[in-house]
Amino acid sequence: MKFIDLSACVVIFSQLVSTSSPEIDAEDAKLYFEELAIKYGHPARKYEVITEDGYILALYNLPGSKEIPVLLMHGVFGTSDIWMLRGNISLPIALANSGYDVWVGNSRGNRYSRRHLYLDPDHDPAFWSFSFHEMGVYDLSAIIDTVIQKTGVKRINTIGHSLGTTLFFVLGSIRPEYNARINVFTALAPICYLNHIQPLSSTIAKFVPVLGKILNKLNMYEVFDEPTRSIVGQFCTLPNVGYKICVEEVLFTFIGSDPEEISPEFAKIVLPHFPSSSSLKNVIHLAQLHNRKVFAQYDYGFLRNRNVYNSSVPPEYNLKKVTMPVALTVGRNDKLSVVEDVQTLRRKLPNVVSYEESPRQEFNHLDDIWGAHMDIYLYPYIFKILEQYSEF
Repeated sequence: MKFIDLSACVVIFSQLVSTSSPEIDAEDAKLYFEELAIKYGHPARKYEVITEDGYILALYNLPGSKEIPVLLMHGVFGTSDIWMLRGNISLPIALANSGYDVWVGNSRGNRYSRRHLYLDPDHDPAFWSFSFHEMGVYDLSAIIDTVIQKTGVKRINTIGHSLGTTLFFVLGSIRPEYNARINVFTALAPICYLNHIQPLSSTIAKFVPVLGKILNKLNMYEVFDEPTRSIVGQFCTLPNVGYKICVEEVLFTFIGSDPEEISPEFAKIVLPHFPSSSSLKNVIHLAQLHNRKVFAQYDYGFLRNRNVYNSSVPPEYNLKKVTMPVALTVGRNDKLSVVEDVQTLRRKLPNVVSYEESPRQEFNHLDDIWGAHMDIYLYPYIFKILEQYSEF
């Protein structure tokens, strides 16, 4: 088992207090992935990935010279954009600046992957009949296959954030042959167990199943559709009250407060890009993880479970089958990827090669992708892992 010396991270982190915040360019609020990639020096190639069940996903590539490609997968309500919003210190740009061949995926249902060969997301409820299970089994497998096919390699390096990590654990469990196609997986703020999430999250999780039934009867299957996103964006960008209510009172309650890293100025960049759409079924599945206290497949209820799984309860994902090398990192102030839950995940995975609790006490659930100084307190960890697994 390989472990990574992180002493350098702590030393570098001690310099944080004397480091100025990166500049924020208001123009980035209006730019999307390809425009941001051009602006920050790495024009992107766009590929369409078609899954086994007909979803059409957008996959972006920032070409680089290093042999092993790096694939990034976003979290819940995210898109490929969320990785790019810190400009020059954004992770894809930092990796591309170091010569890495960077690939950035999009899961079904978001702004860039709201398409299907046969189903219309605006008129066919079947389009939204998915959760993170299908994202892992179908979306991630198709994306990995595309990267391997386009690059000619046998294995790739991977990085996921939040729900983007869940997809790898689902895929490695359900389709274990994909473990051999991953050189190393860096899991930022991993989500599998939600046993220790706190109010407001835990309170909402208890009501989600009932609310989901009501919304389904009203033929509402999409979460954060276009009208909803517009309303949220307009309200949350109101001077003074927008940041205070949307970020300080709501977002920080869910993820952990860290106004030094996610400032009012930066929030104005984020809101046009986040949240993006996903399925109600995905939200319900996440709530089930907390309510049932297991990392298991979707619970349809007793009768349908018997038809789908031949069991009255949905099967747990077998994490012993996730044999890919995994590096875990978590923040002590993260209220979604809670330290106790990540330690449970760590014990269940057979091949954890590194585990780190961020040296920054205020580190929350989004500092991995949006922190003003993540290049100082996080990137040394990520680059050490990639360098250690730089050979097949």
